[in-house]
This record gives sequence, C-alpha cells and structure tokens, in this order.
Amino acid sequence: MFFAKKSKGFCVEIGEHAALMARMSRLDAPFIVEELKELPASDTAGITAWVKGNEGKSSTGYAMSICGVYPPKRLLRHHTLDLKRVKDPAYFNEIYSQQFRIEPDKYTIRALNPEDGGDYDSTKTTQKEVFFCGLPSDDVNSLQDSLLEMGVYPERLELGTLATLGGLVSYLKFKQSKTPILVLEIGEETTHSFIISAEGVDISRPIASGVAAMIPVVQKELGLKDEESARKLFYSNTFDFTSMGGALVKKLLKELQSSIGFYEVNTGQSIGGVICNQLPASLSWLGTTMASALGVAPVKLDLIPWLESLNIKLADGVTLSQPEERWIGLFSLMGTYQNAVPDEKK
Repeated sequence: MFFAKKSKGFCVEIGEHAALMARMSRLDAPFIVEELKELPASDTAGITAWVKGNEGKSSTGYAMSICGVYPPKRLLRHHTLDLKRVKDPAYFNEIYSQQFRIEPDKYTIRALNPEDGGDYDSTKTTQKEVFFCGLPSDDVNSLQDSLLEMGVYPERLELGTLATLGGLVSYLKFKQSKTPILVLEIGEETTHSFIISAEGVDISRPIASGVAAMIPVVQKELGLKDEESARKLFYSNTFDFTSMGGALVKKLLKELQSSIGFYEVNTGQSIGGVICNQLPASLSWLGTTMASALGVAPVKLDLIPWLESLNIKLADGVTLSQPEERWIGLFSLMGTYQNAVPDEKK
C-alpha cells in the first residue's frame, strides 16, 4: 500500500443519500479547507475520480482520510443504568439483547459518557447515565473495504452520527446556548432522534419511520399510479410538497411528541429548535416542515466562526452551499474538541 508524498488531508462523509467531501491542506488542525465536494452516495466512480484527481497519485495510491459513515443498523442509545448491576459482567449484554433488541456478539459497541463523549468508567458507581454506540462488526469490514475501493484510506473511521452530536454540542457551547435542540436523522426506514444541549446528549430514540413511510402518502394525495412514481417525484425537487407536509410527517410527529413531552416534563426545559442534517438537498424542506409541525424554529447554524475557533479555515472561494446545516457532520469529523465539563465530572 502506497501513500502519495506530501499528501493532502481528506475528510469524507458518506450518508444514506449524499457523499460530502473536503480536501484540506493537512489532516490535523490547524488547516485550510481547500475544496468542498458533494456527490450522490451511490456515485462510487465519481467519488473515486475526485479523490484520486485531487491527490495526484498513481492508481495504487490511497488518500489518507477522516471518514464518517452511517450504517443503517447503527446503535446510538442513551440509557440509565441500574448502578447495583454495573459490575455484573453479564449486565451490558443483557441491555443490548433485551432493551436494544440486537445480538451483542455480532456488534462492535462502546459505552461513552453522554456529557463529554469520553469512555464510560464502570468503576465510578455513581455514574448511571451512559451513551452506547456501535455497529454490526461485519459492517466495519465492509465499510472499510468499500472506502479502499474508492481510493480512500480511513485513517480514522467514525460513526457520522456520533461525530455530528459531538460537533453540535461543541457548537452550542461555543454559542453559549442554554436551550436544548432536537436532532433528527431521517433515513429511509428509521429516524434517529436526539435531544442535546451544550451539556451533552440528554435523550436518544430510534423511530421505525422514515422517508419510506411518506411515499404512500404522496401517492395517495396526488393520485399517482404506484409508489415508484411517487418516490421519483418526491426526490426530484420538481414539485412543492409543503402543502401536504403535515400529512407526510404525521406518523413521525406523533412519536416525536411523546419523546419531547417526556423530556420537557422531566427537565422543565422546552425544545428550542430542530435540525435535520442527513436529508438530501432535494428534501431539505422537510426540516422546516418538521419544525413547523412541532411548533419550534429550524436551527440555523453559523458555522464559520465556530470552525475558526477550532483552527479550521476555508480557502478563498470555498463556500458552503445552503443550508449550512447539511455540512455539520463533515466539519464535526474534522474538529478536535472536547465538550468542556467541570473537572470533578470528568
């Protein structure tokens, strides 16, 4: 395996719909983002051509990259532990199988501190909140293989969701925001929902409803002959669906309202906004629709000042296509930061 001399740094985020990529002057901050590129996640040939063309290397070379991925069966769950059982070797596997309905021996899982993202310390018997994250072990190998086939060497491979949550917590702290927000990753079959604040991840919940559940509604509302026609129109960005937005998100909204209600009753805090960061550009209006249905404002990010605080700058001529929120995952992968919490809590 050969690496190009004077290699640039790359950051690659491959989501369900889009691949967002950046070429940096180097891999570690401080650095300058020299180019941003967006391609369909399915365009592996285009991704390969862009990476190799930018690196200027032979066909046997690889671009050293920070990579974020969104496997469909990713695990991201905030959980409250029974402290009396934390030291029981079988306890965590019991949570995975009974609470999360997964086969623990087929997953690679880490337990993290939901405040700062550090590793959960089971020897601290007073710490009952934990954030579990992971993915099927087979996915680790297949994802790495697919990246290598595109000329991308994953110097660091992360769950994109986890990086995004860390970046948003850092952003809220940078903005000195006291208001919690709702983060939604609306996928094809599943929506991952989180309530976060500057203090960390407060609630997480996967909801078995995504874009696929909206397609039959589109078909019915527009009187289309089949779901495939409805799907093509829905993703085409040639029709204004905002008038039927309420009907499209009705099922998802019902599930979210129960989570938000539980959170607000237990904390006394109200959600201040919602951000949907994994939608394709053609469906970016869904974020506004969801915010309106929930009676809150869409979160609008101002990324440049935050990036500069992380020693990341954009080269002249490099701009973020709108809405900026779509880039939070990619830049969260680049950042090196830790959610500042009091030393006694670390």
